[in-house]
Amino acid sequence: MRLTVLLLALILGTASAHTAVTSMIPTADSTVSAPKEIVLKFSEPIELRFCTFRVMVLGADMKPEDGAKAALALKADAPELANTPLVARNLAAQLRIPLKPDLKAGKYVVAWKILSEDGHPVTGQNVFTVK
Repeated sequence: MRLTVLLLALILGTASAHTAVTSMIPTADSTVSAPKEIVLKFSEPIELRFCTFRVMVLGADMKPEDGAKAALALKADAPELANTPLVARNLAAQLRIPLKPDLKAGKYVVAWKILSEDGHPVTGQNVFTVK
C-alpha cells in the first residue's frame, strides 16, 4: 500500500511540473558590456518550434512584465527587437539567442513563452543592463 501511494505521488508530481528557465547568461539584473548572445538553460529539453524568445530594450518607465508582454507580441523580425530571428527548431535543454551587434546602453528584457511537456505555456522574463 505504501509503495503504491509513493509511486502515485511521484507520478503526479512529475506530471504537474512545468518547464523552467534555470539559468541565464548574462545573469538576471546584471550590468554587462554589450553581449553577443543570451544563453538560456532549461529544466528539461524543450521543443524550440513551439517556443518564443525575444530581447528588447525597456522604455524608461516600462515595467519588465509590460516589456516582456510587448516583446512577445512582436514578430520575430521586428526592428524593435535586440535579438536576431531564431532558426532553431529542434529539441534543446539550452538555447543561444543571437543579438544584434553594438547594443546601446540601457536596460533590456529577455522574454520567453515555452510550451511545457504537459502542454501548458510558461511565460517569464529577466532583465539585464548594458553599460
